[in-house]
Amino acid sequence: MFHKTLWRLTFVNSFVVFFVISALGVVLYVYMQERLYHAADVPLERLAERIRQGGPWRKDDALSGDPLFHDPLLRDPRLLVVIWNEKGEMVGMTRDASFFTGLPLTPPERLDELYEVNVGHLYFRTLAVEVNTAFGPITVQMLRNMNSERELLDELMFMIAAGCILSALFAIAAGYFLAGRALVPIQAAWKKQQQFVSDASHELRTPLSVIQAKTDALFRSPKATIEEKSVDISVIAKECRRLSRLVSQLLTLARSDSNQLEMQKEAFRLDELVRDIGEQYSEIASYQQKTMSVEAQIPIEWVGDRERIHQLIVILLDNALKYTMEGGHIRLACRRFASSVVVEVEDDGIGIPTEDLPRIFDRFYQSDKARSQSDGAGLGLAIAKWIIDQHHGKVKVESKLGEGTRFQVTFPAARWKYKRTGD
Repeated sequence: MFHKTLWRLTFVNSFVVFFVISALGVVLYVYMQERLYHAADVPLERLAERIRQGGPWRKDDALSGDPLFHDPLLRDPRLLVVIWNEKGEMVGMTRDASFFTGLPLTPPERLDELYEVNVGHLYFRTLAVEVNTAFGPITVQMLRNMNSERELLDELMFMIAAGCILSALFAIAAGYFLAGRALVPIQAAWKKQQQFVSDASHELRTPLSVIQAKTDALFRSPKATIEEKSVDISVIAKECRRLSRLVSQLLTLARSDSNQLEMQKEAFRLDELVRDIGEQYSEIASYQQKTMSVEAQIPIEWVGDRERIHQLIVILLDNALKYTMEGGHIRLACRRFASSVVVEVEDDGIGIPTEDLPRIFDRFYQSDKARSQSDGAGLGLAIAKWIIDQHHGKVKVESKLGEGTRFQVTFPAARWKYKRTGD
C-alpha cells in the first residue's frame, strides 16, 4: 500500500516541479521574444511614420537621392529599405542588390502590418507602406534582419528544454526522496494504529473468551443452583467489569486522538480532592493489608478539569496498590511552590526496570512478568500522560527494582492559585 502511495506522491511532486519550471521557461521565452521583437519593430514603425508624413517624391528626383535614404535610422546595418513599383518590380533599395542575389525576395504580401518573412536563410521583420509619388504609387518595404535574435531565441529554447529535462529528472529523484520522508510519520502512525488494534483485539478477546467459557459451563448444567455456580458467575461478573473498563479506556484514548475530548476547566480545591481520594483508597489499602498516608497542604485552589485530575490520581494509586505487596506503604502528597503545584504518588512495591521507564506511558505496554500478570491492559498510564499533557504539566518517574516507584506530576503556576488561611 505504501509503495504505491510513494510512487503516487513522487509523480505528483515531480509533475508539480516540472510544471512550475516549464511554465517559468515559457514565460521567460515569451518575455525575451517580446522584448527582442519590440526592439526590432520600433525603428520600423518610426521609419514608416516618417515616410507617410514626408509627402510625394518629385518625378525628376532619383530615388537614391531622396532624404529617406539619408535617415539616421538607416545607420543600423541590419535595416533595409526596398522600393517596389505598382508592377511589383524592385526600383530601389538601401543596400546593393547583390545582397539578395539568389534569394527569393518578393513584394510584400500585406501593407501597414508588421510580420515576419523568411528570405532564404535570412529572417526579417517587415513593414510596408504605400506612397503616392509624382511618377505613380510605390510601395516602400522596410526589413530588419532578425537572424541574431532568432539564434538567441533558439539557444534560449534549447536551454529551457534542457533545463526542463534535467529538472524532470531532478524532480523525480527529489520527489521520491521527499515522498519517502513525508510517509515516515504516516507509516509510523499506521504501524502504531495496527499495533493498537492488535493489542486492543487481544485484550478484548481475553475477557470475552473467559465469559464465553464460563457461560457455556453454565449451559451444560441447566439444573444447577446459583450457589453451586457462584464461582463461575463471579468470574463472569469480574470479566464483564474488566471488559467495561477496557472499552471505556479505549474510547477515551480514541477520542483524545481525534481531539473530541475537551477539558472542562474550573476552579476547585486540589487539596480537598487529594484528601477525598486518599480517604477512599486508605480503606482499600487497609483491606489489602497495606498502609497509606496522605499529605496535602491547605488550601490549594487550582484551575483544571476536576474529573480528569481525579482520574489521573486514581490511575496512579491503582498502579501503586496493584504492584505493592502486603505490608507495603503508599504515599499520596500534594504540595505547592512559588511557581508550581506538585502531586506525588509513591510506593515501596516491586519497582520498574530502568530500561522500561521510557516506555511505561506507551499504550498496552506492561513492564516485567510481575506486572504483566495483573489484570490491567496497560492503558492507564497512557491516559494519565494525556491528562497531564492537556493540563500543560510534566511527569517524572523514579523507580528501583524491589524498592518502589515514585510518580511526581508538576503543573505550572499559571494553572493554579492559593489563598492564605483566613483570607
